[in-house]
Amino acid sequence: MSEKVKMSSGAKWENIVGYSRAIRIGNVVEIAGTTAIGENGEVVGVGDAAEQTRRIIHIAENALNNLGSDLKDVVRTRIFVTDISKWEEVGRAHGEFFADIKPVSTMVEVSALVSPELLVEIEFTAYINE
Repeated sequence: MSEKVKMSSGAKWENIVGYSRAIRIGNVVEIAGTTAIGENGEVVGVGDAAEQTRRIIHIAENALNNLGSDLKDVVRTRIFVTDISKWEEVGRAHGEFFADIKPVSTMVEVSALVSPELLVEIEFTAYINE
């Protein structure tokens, strides 16, 4: 059986809700739904879905790096947006990182995220080909 390695981002919600930012089991890394939260707990890119998307991907990249992986290993993203009319700006920001990697991806509109300032949340799955 593969060892389970958990990674925390230090977000206050991890202990309250009871989840890890990311978990690696063998060659698979799963990253929890991630939003555009800054180092001091503030929302990054208020009103800017593209900037929030970039911040989220940087957070995911850090989690992947901490677990021996990288964005190139991402095989799936699941994107949740509060306004589907912003799909193109979210998609273009996603493409800045994944244009050559091309993971499978889903984008859906949701009625709300945990804070009204949050416009985007993304989950990631990576497979490390060692």
